[in-house]
Amino acid sequence: MSENNQLQDVFDAIADPTRRRLIRLLSEAEEKPLHELTAQFQMGRTAVSKHLTILKEAGLVLDRKVGRETRFRLNASPLREIQDWLAFYSKFWSTNMLRLNQLLEEEEE
Repeated sequence: MSENNQLQDVFDAIADPTRRRLIRLLSEAEEKPLHELTAQFQMGRTAVSKHLTILKEAGLVLDRKVGRETRFRLNASPLREIQDWLAFYSKFWSTNMLRLNQLLEEEEE
């Protein structure tokens, strides 16, 4: 998968509120089994599994089998790409707001 496709996958993955909530839940523990995650939602196990699959494909979630149970844990490193993307726009807006402020000050003079 190319870097751009992976970025898109991460952005797609976090676009859904259910997946953002799953990320938050997984960030609160080292790992959680599927049944514990499913208990946090008003949807079935299959629906939660589908959301976890999308997160897994984006590299945000890792899983492992323990007997018949699947346990999930957060892999937050792909979120750095989003942080870097947001940092660029944060700088962009700060620079533009500074320019706007300078223009307004020049008009006042």
